[in-house]
Order: sequence, then structure tokens, then C-alpha cells
Amino acid sequence: MKIRKTGTVTEPPKRLIDLLLKPSLLWQAMREYFTLKQLSRLEPVKNRDSLTQFLNTRASFVAQTSLYGYLRTRAGMRYPELFEDDDFVNSINIAKWQIWLDCLSDLTIYCGGLLMRHPDVSETTVSSLMEDIVENILAETGIPQDAGEKFSISANHVRQRVATCDWKTVTDDEQPFSDSPPSLVRWAPIIDELKQLDEDIVINSVRFRWQKVRREIRRALDTTAVLNDIAPA
Repeated sequence: MKIRKTGTVTEPPKRLIDLLLKPSLLWQAMREYFTLKQLSRLEPVKNRDSLTQFLNTRASFVAQTSLYGYLRTRAGMRYPELFEDDDFVNSINIAKWQIWLDCLSDLTIYCGGLLMRHPDVSETTVSSLMEDIVENILAETGIPQDAGEKFSISANHVRQRVATCDWKTVTDDEQPFSDSPPSLVRWAPIIDELKQLDEDIVINSVRFRWQKVRREIRRALDTTAVLNDIAPA
């Protein structure tokens, strides 16, 4: 990061000043940093806690990288200027939380489907576990102040989707990821005319990001260990 000097006084860059003066931007930068840091190493998924961590961090990662990547592509060199407009930042935050919920929904369904492939597990066990994990993640998140008035409604949609899922029919492919790709098109704060032009590319970009996540969970998930961890409950 460069700093410029005026006489003997060192002036911090404008971006740093913005982060210090605008809590929403500082929170956003910190969340991105810690999300990426948590993804730097793939840990084994062998119990309820590690599965919860995987769902939360990967949902956040796909939501943030998809949204910010789309905005960066559309804005080009003007991308940093977007964060100087408070109204636009509010729209970004609302979109970020809504897309995160849909990412959490998709990934929960997919991971539950992987657990369901174990020969000795019941659908009731998988359903109970995934409902409990989603509820814990949503309870820990609460209702963020910058998430908008529709956050609770969308969170309930996630709960309902998980509670009514037919786990035996969940496939190990793109099919479970049905909510998050169109979510980016719906919630990104970009004019409708441009989103209509971009729709196919945007949807495919989200699907592409999930490919790595699917490879990771296939490699990291110890289904037997997870099921043994929840057996006493």
C-alpha cells in the first residue's frame, strides 16, 4: 500500500481513511480478510463443528467473491468509487447477505446429500443434523443491521428448504445449487438492462465457483466420523 507525503506529514491513503470513518466498509474488509484466511487451509470435516464451519465459510466465500467479482467486472476502473456512495454500499450489503443465505441453502442441501450416501444412515438423522446446523449458523449470525428488511423472510426460506428436503434424491452434481446462481442476478445492485444481458454469464460464474467447493468437501468429508460424532445426540 502506497502512502503519499506532504512536507513532513505523512498522509494515509484515502481508502484507509474511508475504512476508519465508515464502519460498514471496515466490517466488510475485515469479513473478507477472515473469510479468505479461513479458506487458506482445508481442514478435515469429521464432526458437527467442522461441518458447520465449512458450510459457513464456503457460503460466505462464494457469496462475496461472486458479488464483488461481478461488480468489479461491470464497474471496471470505477470499482473503488462504488464504496464512496453510502446508498450503494447499503445495496451491496443487502445483496451480500441475501446471496449468502442462498449459498448456505445450496451447500447445506449438497452436503446433506453426501451424508445420505452412507449405507448406515437414515434420512431422519441427516435431516435433523442439517436443520440443526443451519439453525445454529442463522442464530449466530442473527439479523445483521445492514441486511435489509427481507433478511428474516429469506432466512426462513432456507430453514423450510432444508426441513422439507428429500435427501435421497440429492445428486452429486450442480443440481442442488439451484438458489445461489439466480440470486446474484436478482440482488446485485446493477441496472436491470445490464443484468438481463449478463444473466447467463453471471449464473455460470456462480456455478463455476461451486466446482472447487464440491471438490473440497468430497476430499475433506469423513462421513463415518461425522455420523459417529452425532450418534449420542
